[in-house]
Amino acid sequence: MEHTKHQTEHSIRLTAPEIANLWTNYMNDSMAICVLKYMLEKVEDREIRPVFEYALELAKVHVKTIAGIFKEEGYPVPYGFTDEDVNLKAPRLFADTFGLDYLLQMTVHGLTGYALSLTTSTRSDIRDYYIHCNETSMELYQKSINVLLSKGLYSRPPYIATPEKVDFVERQSFLNGWFEGKRPLNSLEISHIFFNLKKTIMTRALLIGFSQVAKSKEVRALMVRGTDIGLKHIDAFSSILHKNNLPSPKHWESEVTNSTVPPFSDKLMTYHALFLINTAVGFYGTGMSVSMRKDLVVQYQRIITETQVYVEDGANIMINNGWMEQPPQVEDRKQLVRL
Repeated sequence: MEHTKHQTEHSIRLTAPEIANLWTNYMNDSMAICVLKYMLEKVEDREIRPVFEYALELAKVHVKTIAGIFKEEGYPVPYGFTDEDVNLKAPRLFADTFGLDYLLQMTVHGLTGYALSLTTSTRSDIRDYYIHCNETSMELYQKSINVLLSKGLYSRPPYIATPEKVDFVERQSFLNGWFEGKRPLNSLEISHIFFNLKKTIMTRALLIGFSQVAKSKEVRALMVRGTDIGLKHIDAFSSILHKNNLPSPKHWESEVTNSTVPPFSDKLMTYHALFLINTAVGFYGTGMSVSMRKDLVVQYQRIITETQVYVEDGANIMINNGWMEQPPQVEDRKQLVRL
């Protein structure tokens, strides 16, 4: 019965979203394998090492599983990233503690992506795969955050006073925020500002390291520009929190060493930077959608626009260097007809 079900299931072609999700996940996991191998080569903390080992095994299983699905469906397996993109002999670039925060933030990205992949997949075997990815990624999240908490390195979100009763909005001014008299932040706004700030702080520290070790001038300049943009965003979000007497998260810049030897290829570092910053656009968009103060909406819009320009410039570097793999796309019918 199970054999018949398997045959029937695999007689159904993969849909465009399923192909897109698997292709993207393969690219990201092949990149993660390179980064995690390097991190494991340098990690000294006995509590942190097992978390990286678990993460590396997950990434390896994902790459193997997706490659198997593509081969069975007759789709070319993406090239992605290989051992050519990592130098395990390069000196330490990041402290163990930063590496663990980096892993936590990447796991958050993974959980977000797997949830979307699950809800846009149709075939039962693909859905089962993403359910498993979610379960194991939740376990990785638990392992990462527990070690950070045990070491006192996790920045807890702000606390707010417990309201005495349920309130309803009575005035249109609730939506204002241009000049004096703007209301305090609500819990939804605080949540997204704080967690977007945490991701931006991590990304900026990563790009500082990448800027020190990139070989080509254009990639180095892209990383420096990314750190400058990140600082502007950090200052903007932190200022909003501080004006409401709320703390901002821990910074990680001091956890970057002074090494100038590249542990990763320029291709990998550029892809990684664009992945993190492009993903941030989605998180910023979510933050904007729940913000009820007009000034916050405008702030998000400005940040998103600036981020999109940066991503486009980075993508052009990828294309010019022949680093950007093209995702599977629909047939060009005009080209096929050739009138």
